[in-house]
Amino acid sequence: MKKILFGITSLTLGGAERVLVDLANALCDKYEITIFTIYAKGELEKQLNNKIKLKSLYDEAYLELSPLKRKFVVPLEVLLLKKKIYKKYIKDNYDVEIAFLEGPITRLFSVKNKKTDKIVWIHNDISKVFGRGVKAKVKKCIDKKTYLKYDKLAFVSEDNLKSFNKMYNTRKIKSKDKRVIYNYIDAKKILEKSNLGKAEEIKENSLNFVTVARLVPQKAIDRLIKVHSKLIRENGKTHNFYIIGDGPDKERLVSLIKKYGVKDTFFLLGKKENPYPYIKKADYFCLLSEFEGYGMVLEEAKILNKPIIITDTAAREAIEKYENSKILENTEEGIYKGLKEIIQKPYRNKEFSSNYNNLNRLKDIIDFIGE
Repeated sequence: MKKILFGITSLTLGGAERVLVDLANALCDKYEITIFTIYAKGELEKQLNNKIKLKSLYDEAYLELSPLKRKFVVPLEVLLLKKKIYKKYIKDNYDVEIAFLEGPITRLFSVKNKKTDKIVWIHNDISKVFGRGVKAKVKKCIDKKTYLKYDKLAFVSEDNLKSFNKMYNTRKIKSKDKRVIYNYIDAKKILEKSNLGKAEEIKENSLNFVTVARLVPQKAIDRLIKVHSKLIRENGKTHNFYIIGDGPDKERLVSLIKKYGVKDTFFLLGKKENPYPYIKKADYFCLLSEFEGYGMVLEEAKILNKPIIITDTAAREAIEKYENSKILENTEEGIYKGLKEIIQKPYRNKEFSSNYNNLNRLKDIIDFIGE
């Protein structure tokens, strides 16, 4: 049985993390699977099949470490000591090593080893991940060399692949085996879990929008708070927003909610191990990000037949054949106009199946990894 090592920063409640758990569980009868994380104690660890092995670089959870250590010490340690870490935890133990998320884990798994196949999974628009300035240029330079060391590159959307090719337009990278492989999701599990819980925080007799996202700048929750406050001033308290997730932007967002006076209609609910009853109970699912790689949570909302509203990002690929959806211009004004129209004239849910094909996606992944 082929030995596969997946690497990811942690198994917390994120989109790529949920995809990896579902994928590892689906593959564990075919391969001997180990998941390596930088941080331990992720909430999703307990959802792994007991056949799957788990090991971590640190025994602590991400949030148990100081902000200084999380932001600077750990990334630098992984970058500067990656050969030592790789030799201790990884070398010569696996047939295939798969770095499943951009960042430190991709740099760690790039250490040269002729005895193993190396694959990297790219979930985001790489041109947007780095940001701007000197720090961004340094990261881009480091990762250009990093990606050259992989045999295969998987992208979760066509937009991500195009963005990558544009950013790293070199002959050596062009010659790599690059493919678009859409996320595998356990649809049956989502449907079952959507019936476990009442989502009591969601108010009755009003229009309710829900978002599941990390509280990070990419998700543009601050922009949404501003738009929401304007709509409340114009239309009264006719609608509510519920944000499920946690992250480094939380304190800033709490301050903005107070500043704009929307604490009775805009709610940060924190992490939810089971967000699906909330998606099911809400009238609309929103993902109004500044940029997205694909937006795995949109697949989950589709499985629950929920009307979807997104900004114009790479996430459009996830809903292009889904009738219950609207794409808004990716600006504050565009979001305001789009939401205003929906609030004043809500469109009703249509009975529509997303025809989510797990088997084909799993077959594509197995073909990419190798039998």
